[in-house]
Amino acid sequence: MRLKALIFDVDGTLADTEEAHRSAFNEAFAQHGLDWNWSKPQYAELLLTTGGKERIATYVNTLDLPADRRAAVIAQIPALHAAKTQRYVQIIESGGVPLRDGVERLLREAREAGVALAIATTTSAQNVACLLQTTLGPDALSWFQAIGAGDDVPRKKPAPDIYLDVLRRLGLRACDCVALEDSANGLRSAKAAGLFTIVTPSYWTRAEDFSAADLLLPTLGSSARPLTHPPAMLVEGTVLDIQSIEARLREATICA
Repeated sequence: MRLKALIFDVDGTLADTEEAHRSAFNEAFAQHGLDWNWSKPQYAELLLTTGGKERIATYVNTLDLPADRRAAVIAQIPALHAAKTQRYVQIIESGGVPLRDGVERLLREAREAGVALAIATTTSAQNVACLLQTTLGPDALSWFQAIGAGDDVPRKKPAPDIYLDVLRRLGLRACDCVALEDSANGLRSAKAAGLFTIVTPSYWTRAEDFSAADLLLPTLGSSARPLTHPPAMLVEGTVLDIQSIEARLREATICA
């Protein structure tokens, strides 16, 4: 079997978590006495900057602030981000953010087929653990042979570092693996690492350029919500399954 691993992004790919992130950011700002309140359109723009701390810094750099005030706010970023993460975890643990359609099905199919699972994300390891354990159960972390998260690498997406790190930990070649993403930055990161990349855009990323994607789908599909206009290459016709991914990977890539 050619396919040896599926490597998943988290935010927007495993689950549409971005509204929970946005709410958590805004609550953290209020908690620290800041009158910032990121709207949905504003947050969609800020998502072009990967990483929560980096996102806050990008926003601060747009503000008209005296130098001393700017420096003071920049110094607050670690505390702001920690407060935001704490609130985000509470939102996820409440069960209000389900996995995206077809994700759990594909994860289970991969495990049954002996395909390794891995994570490559810019969010924190704490956020990853919370989402997986809340949606898939307390042993969910054991499903994944490698979890690359947060500050594990010096450069975040769109740099390929996180995918290269995960491939190293898996001990696999890029041409034997497939990445699943939802954003243009994630797509650029995965492709720069040499990975066949499937993209399922979210509300937050649907206007981005995905012309470099190897396969672009609205969701992974499920029996309850099948793909209404599926590509002809899907074996089942209405969902993206392991067989379909393997077939497409064989056509697209030849390992040296």
